[in-house]
Amino acid sequence: MHTVVERELELKLVLSPECSIPVPARLTYRTDDPYAVHITFHTGSDNPVKWTFARELLVEGVFRPCGHGDVRIWPTKVEGRSVVLMALSSPDGDALIEASAAVVSAWLERTLRVVPPGSESEQLGIDDGLAELLTPTPADDLWLRDPLPSDESGDGDS
Repeated sequence: MHTVVERELELKLVLSPECSIPVPARLTYRTDDPYAVHITFHTGSDNPVKWTFARELLVEGVFRPCGHGDVRIWPTKVEGRSVVLMALSSPDGDALIEASAAVVSAWLERTLRVVPPGSESEQLGIDDGLAELLTPTPADDLWLRDPLPSDESGDGDS
């Protein structure tokens, strides 16, 4: 059974230091994708904008600047409020998103209770899958025998 941790929230798209616009969004964490967080921006179009990146990146970004390339996250204060800023870059454009640090932290805490850091791989069942793949079966004995003489028999016929 997979668990989903979601939170609807209002983010701000920062257009300039003096101007930002509200953007409804949804944070989603799924135990069947335990390393990732998903953010869906409801932009008012038929096609919401979706971003997926490492949960660990968001956890770290609540406390200190992190990330490079397409996703960079850092904490700061805006008008006395603790916020998390996310700089997102894609071929379609760049966006600077502001989120309440308290809201993001509370949601992240819920995800960390569901899947503690370091236990993500357990959610994927990789160990069980590998064990199943590597367990010998009776049919494997047929492959291990060599019913045909080897080409390297060493009988001197070259």
